[in-house]
Amino acid sequence: MFTHSSQPLLRLLQLVSPALPVGAFSYSEGLETLVQAEKITGAATLQPWLMQELQYGAVRVESAVLYQMYECAKQQDLQQLNNWNQWLSAFRETEELREQSWQMGRSLARLLIDLDPQFREVLAEIKEPHHFVTAFSIAAVHWQIDAFSAVLGYLQSWSANLVNAGVRLIPLGQTQGQKLLLDLYPAIESTAQDVIQSSADSLFCCSWGLAIASMNHETLYSRLFRS
Repeated sequence: MFTHSSQPLLRLLQLVSPALPVGAFSYSEGLETLVQAEKITGAATLQPWLMQELQYGAVRVESAVLYQMYECAKQQDLQQLNNWNQWLSAFRETEELREQSWQMGRSLARLLIDLDPQFREVLAEIKEPHHFVTAFSIAAVHWQIDAFSAVLGYLQSWSANLVNAGVRLIPLGQTQGQKLLLDLYPAIESTAQDVIQSSADSLFCCSWGLAIASMNHETLYSRLFRS
């Protein structure tokens, strides 16, 4: 007979599910620009782009901040949680990426309160706008999801969303997309292990390519995605 509770795992699966109503499917994070410019034309060019982002890009920093916020929420250090939330606003390099994080954060915060009114008290202590990572970390602690699993799930969810964007934009076949996602798993695991062992003052990223793609996305003639 199993004695280990499956509830944290089930709640994590819900939190990272594509069915979570936060609008993640409507964002490509600059990928649409790169496809239109024919910089990314298939799985062979999409995979290294996503791999570099996982290893050196903004999503790596987000996952590291997620871990820091998780520890703050666990210790009920709301002041530092506020500081990290504001830090994320300053960190975002373009308006579209910042608005994406804010919109998804608002949607998740609203959903969490609707699911469990206990979330209202802690979220009220965080100065708005809430970033997606902020609400995600608070949910992970409240639902007793361990830190590593929370970071791992966040990175997998990000990767799956961008692969799905690639499937629609390039386009890729569904099987190609799933194979690409499987190929990203070693990098996802490695990044998750790295960030939970990193200190708050050792954050780094190299995301100028993402920033340029995101800025150019604002003036694309036609767009399927919001970023």
